[in-house]
Amino acid sequence: MLANIDTQNSAENAVANDYLDGFIDETMAADFLCQSVRTIQKWRVTGFGPKFYKSGRSIRYRRRDLLAWGDERRRKSTTLSGV
Repeated sequence: MLANIDTQNSAENAVANDYLDGFIDETMAADFLCQSVRTIQKWRVTGFGPKFYKSGRSIRYRRRDLLAWGDERRRKSTTLSGV
């Protein structure tokens, strides 16, 4: 029974990792961040936004990178910097 639970957990972890590591386009990335596509395009140009991948004219993001970028900007209040 315990081996069955471990197998199920491993399968669920693999699915979660595939979800986080899969590539998404800028429209999906904008939706994921609750921003407009134009905003994340501006972020890319200025270097402010999350890490991205570029192949030719194609721009892709990974959800894991989007989450990490968001976590770096997490704050407890507007008055404290970096907390």
